[in-house]
Amino acid sequence: QVQLVESGGGLVQAGGSLRLPCAASGSIFSIFVMGWYRQTPGKQRELVATFCVGSIEYSDTVKGRFTISRDNAKNAVFLQMNSLKPEDTAVYYCYGRAGLVEWWGQGTLVTVSS
Repeated sequence: QVQLVESGGGLVQAGGSLRLPCAASGSIFSIFVMGWYRQTPGKQRELVATFCVGSIEYSDTVKGRFTISRDNAKNAVFLQMNSLKPEDTAVYYCYGRAGLVEWWGQGTLVTVSS
């Protein structure tokens, strides 16, 4: 079993920055993909950025502004968000996958004011 815990959300003005950490615990050696998704009310959860072995994927809407990174020693993955826009307002979820098994964090709210 894997547990994912996000933090770092909050209120920021447009143009500002936030860094979201996600701490992983449990059977983390089994995690093949880690990353971030986000969701706004009435919309489907959408990919923000993911790490898969040897590759990183970003949504076109965040490319060039967001950076995903990981610290294997701390069993953590981070999302650095720069040049934030009001449309980035959402609940951000940490995500992990091993084969067909998925894990999700509880989510952290990011609100970007104009």
